[in-house]
Amino acid sequence: MSLVSGLTGFKTLTKREILRFLRRPRNTFVPPFVTNVLYFAVFGVILGDRVGEISLADGDPVPYILFILPGLVVLGAISNAFENASFSIFHGRWNEYIEETLTSPMPYSRMVAAYIVAGATRGILVGSLIAVIGAFFTSVGVARPLYLLAFGLVVSLLFASFGVVVGLWADDWDNLTMMNQFIVRPLVFFGGVFYAVRELPSPYQELSFLNPMVYMVNGVRYGFLGVSEVDPVWSLAVLTGLTAAVAGLDVALFERGYGLTD
Repeated sequence: MSLVSGLTGFKTLTKREILRFLRRPRNTFVPPFVTNVLYFAVFGVILGDRVGEISLADGDPVPYILFILPGLVVLGAISNAFENASFSIFHGRWNEYIEETLTSPMPYSRMVAAYIVAGATRGILVGSLIAVIGAFFTSVGVARPLYLLAFGLVVSLLFASFGVVVGLWADDWDNLTMMNQFIVRPLVFFGGVFYAVRELPSPYQELSFLNPMVYMVNGVRYGFLGVSEVDPVWSLAVLTGLTAAVAGLDVALFERGYGLTD
């Protein structure tokens, strides 16, 4: 197969998957809009007045509402990237139309890339929407725009890649809900979204750094605020390597036909 035809297949599949969620804004954008308005109103405004400011390492104290914004952006981005990729794969298996994609001359690597890119696109759009919502509640600045873009892209690609794995593994719709609601979201909430990890007593502080979400939340927080509780360069390097590894696993599973054939 020629490079041109392969890229055409990749662009076509990516476009189909992106249009699928863009055509259903009530399912894609309205729920995170309503949820995050409530988050900012309750946690940021009401509780934020009581909490006051949060002190971060090597930085001036910031209003609590501004402190939680990066974590909410991460939560929205990874949840939607994961949900989009896992739903696309599982829905295609469930309704048996994924076979049309599998029988095309497109390489498995480009099939996987299309699902990952589409999922990451949804994650980035929802994350950006949450940042815009936050701007109506507080003054939002971007101290390190390149880091913000890099972390936003990497975490969205990473969880879209995880979504492909779960979409292949899931036996029913409950499996998809279980992974997102009972694993992904709790890890984010315990990843320093609503509190500074360094303020936790031992051993909870040390245990928190075993949670990969801590590095994602702090990476995006570094992009917005310019301060972080972890080394952003090291975090970005590790997350990039993990993304490449999970994407490689996706391709290997497609090549083996895992979850795709009876």
